[in-house]
Amino acid sequence: MGIPLAAIIGYAAADAVNPCALAVLTLILIAILTNNPKNRKQVIYAGLSFIIAIYITYFFYGLVIIQLFKTAVDIIAGIRSYLYVILGAAAIILGALNIKDAIWYKPGGLMTEMPMRLRPKVKRLISTAASAKGALVIGIFVTIFLLPCTIGPYVITGGMLSSIELLQTIPWLLLYNLIFVSPMLAITLIVYGGMTGVENVSGWKDRNIRYLHFVAGVLILILGFLIILGFL
Repeated sequence: MGIPLAAIIGYAAADAVNPCALAVLTLILIAILTNNPKNRKQVIYAGLSFIIAIYITYFFYGLVIIQLFKTAVDIIAGIRSYLYVILGAAAIILGALNIKDAIWYKPGGLMTEMPMRLRPKVKRLISTAASAKGALVIGIFVTIFLLPCTIGPYVITGGMLSSIELLQTIPWLLLYNLIFVSPMLAITLIVYGGMTGVENVSGWKDRNIRYLHFVAGVLILILGFLIILGFL
């Protein structure tokens, strides 16, 4: 079964505009600037360390997701024939949830944002970041808290990639996660370059959170229908 490049890029792009991941990055950068107000180099070091931690950790999460799908297919006879239909249906549901958040927004939406009960724990963890090394370590732990709001598109992608050998999935996962972290990389470079402040980035995210959910929702929804209809 061939892997549709458009679907992989589309799901990665939808994951990349997730407000959840952008919010965590801005909190990291604010913590670094608070602890090192006169050392702007720490912004680029800490931002890159955090992004590297996210990239590597999510890559391994991807391998686990794919292997779980492979195991499920081996255990449940005949599921492979219906896997794309199941993944397409899951994408439609996830897309609808994002669109719902765009219309009737409530923080901590199911499968679209970090649950409210986890946010104080994440803020306390992030506030301890004082260096690039600290950001790297925190980034690894924070990915656990990010999973509830970013895992949806990744699971669908993992299901699609489970149709090929595990080693063959590596380039796809590298591409997916490169797209996923690209907005975080852009924000880090923009803040480091002095083109805007972290507070402005955070404020922009808060003002446009409905639009971010709408863009992600429409993209995931369209891809879901295309998968079910056999165009991808």
